[in-house]
Amino acid sequence: MRLRFVNAIINAYLRKFYPVKWARRIGVKVGDYTAISPETRFPSEPYLITIGNHVQVTRSVSMYSHGGGNVVRRKIPDFDCFGKIVIEDWVYIGSESLIMPGVTIGEGALVAAGSVVTKSVPSGMVVGGNPAKVICSVNDYIERNKQYNVKTKGLGMEKKKEFLLGLPEEMFLKK
Repeated sequence: MRLRFVNAIINAYLRKFYPVKWARRIGVKVGDYTAISPETRFPSEPYLITIGNHVQVTRSVSMYSHGGGNVVRRKIPDFDCFGKIVIEDWVYIGSESLIMPGVTIGEGALVAAGSVVTKSVPSGMVVGGNPAKVICSVNDYIERNKQYNVKTKGLGMEKKKEFLLGLPEEMFLKK
């Protein structure tokens, strides 16, 4: 009982302050230079998840390795089926996205915020929506948006704020 309590405290601490270490501790295979938000939700079978190198999993992403079993168990009492999730290298997964069982997200793909990824994503593609669909290639995305690159990566919060508030309107994205 005491050991379970200690493990729960260690897991809570790691999840909040060291989410990649926490993910590895619970069984997720995680590559190098990967960032995982503390709000990421993994399934009860985290050992079925593989996340590559240089991946960014942003706030409140949820991953599922199974589903629907209870409804089926009415007819097949011992029913269970699972799907592994593979996230390849250099992937970005936007906030609040859901990754469903059996999905592979290919290298260099970008998943838009709020997407429900029900099918595998080809390498180098941008997907979004519910269900997620291919929007364009990452190269097309770069081409369309490079004019808005303000090069603030690495600036501190105050310097970034000052810089952004001083920009002309045409440097901001408009939809």
